[in-house]
Amino acid sequence: MNGKAIREFNVAYFTASVDTPEVNKKFAESLQADYPVLSDPDKKVAEAYGVVHPGREVAERWTFYIGKDGKILYVDRQVKAQSAAEDVVSKLKELSP
Repeated sequence: MNGKAIREFNVAYFTASVDTPEVNKKFAESLQADYPVLSDPDKKVAEAYGVVHPGREVAERWTFYIGKDGKILYVDRQVKAQSAAEDVVSKLKELSP
């Protein structure tokens, strides 16, 4: 993902994974990721956001748009890895005042 277009908005962005920090570090390096990869190996945050649930041990690939007030503005449950950056930019434009 090329975050240059995303950085044009006043937002923080990152990805979260239920893998260990070591696995995530290797993954981020392999992609040359230009965004942080957070680790949640105990799955507490993933469960709180509903991306890991009974019958689903692997996290759903969802994008959460959260306002500066901490409220969730939108959840994209149809994330496509190939167009994720472009899709995020499009949604940020839509959500911008």
